[in-house]
Amino acid sequence: MPGTDLVRLRLALTAFFALDGFVFAGWVVRIPAIKEQTGASASALGLALLGVSAGAVITMTLTGRLCRRYGSHLVTVVCAVLLGVSVALPPLTHSALALGAVLLVFGAAYGGINVAFNSAAVDLVAVLRRPIMPSFHAAFSLGGMIGAGLGALVAGSLSPIRHLTGLAVVALLVTAVAGRALMRCEPLTPADGGRPAEGSAPRHDRRTRALVVVFGLIALCTAYGEGALADWGALHLEQDLDASPGAAAVGYLFFALAMTIGRLSGTTLLERLGRTRTILVGGSTAVAGMLLGALAPYLWAALLGYAVTGLGLANLFPVAVERAGALAGPTGVATASTLGYGGMLLGPPAIGFMADWYSLPAALTSVAVLAAVATAIGFTTRHVRTD
Repeated sequence: MPGTDLVRLRLALTAFFALDGFVFAGWVVRIPAIKEQTGASASALGLALLGVSAGAVITMTLTGRLCRRYGSHLVTVVCAVLLGVSVALPPLTHSALALGAVLLVFGAAYGGINVAFNSAAVDLVAVLRRPIMPSFHAAFSLGGMIGAGLGALVAGSLSPIRHLTGLAVVALLVTAVAGRALMRCEPLTPADGGRPAEGSAPRHDRRTRALVVVFGLIALCTAYGEGALADWGALHLEQDLDASPGAAAVGYLFFALAMTIGRLSGTTLLERLGRTRTILVGGSTAVAGMLLGALAPYLWAALLGYAVTGLGLANLFPVAVERAGALAGPTGVATASTLGYGGMLLGPPAIGFMADWYSLPAALTSVAVLAAVATAIGFTTRHVRTD
């Protein structure tokens, strides 16, 4: 593929990563308004929100096969269209049951596009022979921060239906532009076109499948920390360190900003240190940061800990997904992404249970424990070749 096509492909994929973060964050900030609109209780809303998780996990397990059959570029565009359409549906519901049904569709689109564009990105990394995977995930983080910030600004003046319909229009416009560019680029791993089983995706041996799961566990450990800090980080600062609500909200902002900065510098870091040492340094940094963030007696020290944790975790997920994809193609990406998303789902309730049994600071140290597990996995797999 000519160099100009590779540049076009990278820009198109970056746009889809950013769009995914933008749309998802825009939806999340309107959850309170949707709860009020539907009249759902907290427990009913919780069950409805499981629709996002269920749709994502189910679709992630299937999207690898779709990418092999039809190509990751086409699947990315189709899922982006579905994501744009489905984000406008929650404000049209008036019961928890209906909300859960439309969120199942939204979750399916979200899970599908994550596997599809990560698969395309893994192929591009292999062709360029440069570790640019973190730059795509930095675009996702930046999109999420813009989506959340914009949502916070318009929440008081725009109804959920106008806001989310606006998100849908933006998503479809971006898809029209970026999707056209993406479809003009030949997939770097050709689709099998629905050939019979013996001519389709290669059968991976037991060792390869086991290694994919191992790399997926690194993604799980990382996403666990993201989910835990998103849901419980501010509460810890407010409840245990007597921070004001505004200061407590700054805690997650520090974490998210540091993670974005870490991912923007991830390619340089990977080129200098390599994948294994990046995981070792990142995991160790996250351990130290989270222990400080969870156990420090002062607000400033806890905020510093959150930022250090974000820097440490920043590149673990992209590296894990890239290594899994290099081993097993879209199937590897699907497995690692599913495990990673499972970690994000596991984190908040696990922290809640541990906080009831012990305390919230003690519960948050589990993020440090899993970061240490990711570091240990990175060390034990240091001799595994995925190129």
